[in-house]
Amino acid sequence: MNAHLPHALRSDARDNRERLLEAARTVFVSAGLDVPMREIARRAGVGPATLYRHFPTKEMLVAEAFTDQMLACRSLVDEGLADPDPWHGFCLTIEKFCELQARDHGFTEAFMSTYPHALDFAAIRTSSLTAAAELIRRAKDTGHLRPDITLDDLILMIMANNGIHASTPAARLAAARRFAALMIQAFRASPEPTPLPPLPRLMPPAAPVPRHKSNRPNIR
Repeated sequence: MNAHLPHALRSDARDNRERLLEAARTVFVSAGLDVPMREIARRAGVGPATLYRHFPTKEMLVAEAFTDQMLACRSLVDEGLADPDPWHGFCLTIEKFCELQARDHGFTEAFMSTYPHALDFAAIRTSSLTAAAELIRRAKDTGHLRPDITLDDLILMIMANNGIHASTPAARLAAARRFAALMIQAFRASPEPTPLPPLPRLMPPAAPVPRHKSNRPNIR
């Protein structure tokens, strides 16, 4: 029994760490970076002492959550490169990246503005861009991707998708899926119109304009 105890404790520690990071990402996306550490611990189902044992400062917790976000982005490109059909892998990467960005909901921008010098992501950024360029090259070789598409076009797509605003998280995600479908059609060498995902309501309906009573006398 004692022989298995250290391994069990290590496993519990890993589970607690993952729960804390998952809770932190969820809270940061929905409520911003100002959420108290105790609230994150509560959401993760652990005590504050456990939280501070894994992440002594809030900056460390935010940086770790952001690192996971960066690695998730890279893994999407790797997944696309691993697809035996390069065009399908290219499309899949665009679809999943737009969804990931919609769920991010400003977390990346908030992190970079609040902790601009917390981490150096130059290496992973360069590696991800190199992998994305290879994804484009392979898709072009299939003949399905326009020959004039460049890496800058993907960056432009990311910037545009990041600007989507919607009334609810579900609407934002639906809008990102439709935007990805539009981008894929635009990237095709030979356009083949296909049905688009449904268009969500991006903004709440406008309030009706009140009708003011006329000041003119009622003449019968």
